Amino acid sequence: MSAVREGVPEGRYGRSADERADRKLKIVGSVLGVVMLALVGWFGYDYVAGQSLSAEMIKFDVSAEDRVQAHLEVRKDRDARGSCTLRALAEDGREVGHKDVRFDQAGDRIDEVVTVRTTAQATSVELLGCSAQ
Repeated sequence: MSAVREGVPEGRYGRSADERADRKLKIVGSVLGVVMLALVGWFGYDYVAGQSLSAEMIKFDVSAEDRVQAHLEVRKDRDARGSCTLRALAEDGREVGHKDVRFDQAGDRIDEVVTVRTTAQATSVELLGCSAQ
């Protein structure tokens, strides 16, 4: 009785076509992965470094049934101009007030308390975002 072999003797004929194809796919995948990572890093850096105006809402106070006050801290380039958008929300989540606040003052840090008039009792205030002109 003789033994039946399933394939060629190992190491005798070099790499198979599948092994060569696998190696090429690994190289191409690695190169594409590095390129994609570099692009994400570039766009992230450009987004963060390119913004000349950013703001943070420090606190808010529901001062009456028809208005709320929000304390904003704005950081910007000294000569930059821009605006921030605030909205007041009722307990059920609907918008009861909306205000765009312009920041044209010179300076790189501005603290300002903004009053937003509302159509009903507000329970929270949200800073939607800021944009530079």
